Amino acid sequence: MSQKKAIDLEGFFARAKELFDELPESVRATQSGVGCDVVAEPVPQYIEAPCETVMQGQNNSWIVMGRDRPASRLSGYGGKGDTQASMIDLCVGRMSYNPKSETDDGEVVHVDPSTEIDAARIYISQKTDIDENFYLCSGSVGNAKAKSAIALKADGVRLVAREGIKLITRTDNRNSQGAEVKAVAGIDLIAGNDDSDLQPLAKGDNLVSCLQRVIHHIDKLNGIVDGMLMTQMQFNAALTCHWHLSNLPGLPTSPSPIVVGSGISTMINHLAKTKMSLVTHKANLQTCATTYLSSGGGKYINSRYNKVN
Repeated sequence: MSQKKAIDLEGFFARAKELFDELPESVRATQSGVGCDVVAEPVPQYIEAPCETVMQGQNNSWIVMGRDRPASRLSGYGGKGDTQASMIDLCVGRMSYNPKSETDDGEVVHVDPSTEIDAARIYISQKTDIDENFYLCSGSVGNAKAKSAIALKADGVRLVAREGIKLITRTDNRNSQGAEVKAVAGIDLIAGNDDSDLQPLAKGDNLVSCLQRVIHHIDKLNGIVDGMLMTQMQFNAALTCHWHLSNLPGLPTSPSPIVVGSGISTMINHLAKTKMSLVTHKANLQTCATTYLSSGGGKYINSRYNKVN
């Protein structure tokens, strides 16, 4: 939510504001700005470089064609005097939320481009240090130096396509400076301009295959434990009912009351708890696989639309 007033003439030329206020109400009404009518507002004076062609709109909108210059006339490769460093700078809202035509002392305000302060810009340069100029972290892609670049910066940026959007790297064998492109640079998605915990994206199909194998092996382990349980139950049954030969030939001893009671209790617990838990566990594994790893699952982990390589 914006905190600025809808109409803010703070910083406008004092004398111009006085003259405007002295105009008849009927005249001032024709310059209210309503319906995109003409409106006066504070606009700083752009410091134009000798090599630049400047197109200025009536309300702080600019198209500047010149050489690489992200800030003062000494900045960028235009400031260094390099050739092959042409630039187009489309900017709206110089000085952003606090534009001024003049200072409190009545001096005209002159400004250079500011990639940090200006409201919105599309910056196109044949040769520039784009990451440094826009104060961007390196990420895994790194900072581009002396290369062609396009930067879009505003409070909100939307790329809207009626069909598809592709982000593609390394399409050519040489860059704009004639250098051979030897490595494949990836695509970094960085929120907050903080690359301290940048991690690689997973390939969805490979991840699904991996998790399916994990579930498969857990399911096999379930079967191993189930088999061991059934064998143990057979042994417990034999142990519970076991007897020994007495000193009298051919006559068995009586079973141990302690072993019989404990054995029966153990077999009941194995059947009622462990066996049923294994059955439930096996069903849960199947449900998990269907829910998360099947394309028809309600929480399928892969995007149905977006791909990454």
